[in-house]
Amino acid sequence: MTALPQRLDAIDALRGFAMVWMTVFHFCFDLQTSGYIRQDFYADPFWTWQRTIIVSLFLFCAGLGQGMAVAQGQGWGRFWRRWRLVAVCALLVTAGSYWMFPRSFIYFGVLHGLAVMLIVARLTAGWGRWLWLAGLLAIASKFIAESALSTSVIAVFFDAKPLNWLGWITRKPVTEDYVPVFPWLGVVWWGVAAAQWLQRTGPAWLSKPLPRPAAALAPLGRWSLSYYMLHQPVLIGLLAAFAWLRA
Repeated sequence: MTALPQRLDAIDALRGFAMVWMTVFHFCFDLQTSGYIRQDFYADPFWTWQRTIIVSLFLFCAGLGQGMAVAQGQGWGRFWRRWRLVAVCALLVTAGSYWMFPRSFIYFGVLHGLAVMLIVARLTAGWGRWLWLAGLLAIASKFIAESALSTSVIAVFFDAKPLNWLGWITRKPVTEDYVPVFPWLGVVWWGVAAAQWLQRTGPAWLSKPLPRPAAALAPLGRWSLSYYMLHQPVLIGLLAAFAWLRA
């Protein structure tokens, strides 16, 4: 197995691309909430599919990073230090969203889901090739459960907040961001499996220099958590300043 550096520009650039796309998406959402445009971000496939792809890229990169970390022998100490940052940021997202959207605040969004899924991914990294099947089953379980629960009285328990973080629901909860464990754990598992496959079959190309446009995204991918926490306050602040100047 070829040794690789701890940070891989290829993975960071892919994560950086997801962050840029997310920024454009969130800016359009902020324009909507500020009244500058009229779009349905909750039902229009143009927006809902973008969200699905962005979240998929972000979680797939999280799985890639976790798979590479395990392959490089990173210990649990470093894992928990990073995990605590994710967990604290998730709580900050809940607090901030409650201030802005008290009726639809984020109680299990992408960072909340990631905090749970990172632990699961770390504990199951030894499953090897079985992670591909596990990911497929995790994704399928959401749709199977939705079909099975639609005619079951048990649905009321899985639809309630104490259990809807699992994702086995019949109706989407009222919240501004919702990333349950199922089906999204499947995407993280596929990321871990892809990292292990790359380590086995061709790790050398991951260390090759990137084209200039892609290389410019790598620093953003390396600071993705900080950027994620800061980009919305900055965008909302800019729109507020624009509204103040117009007034």
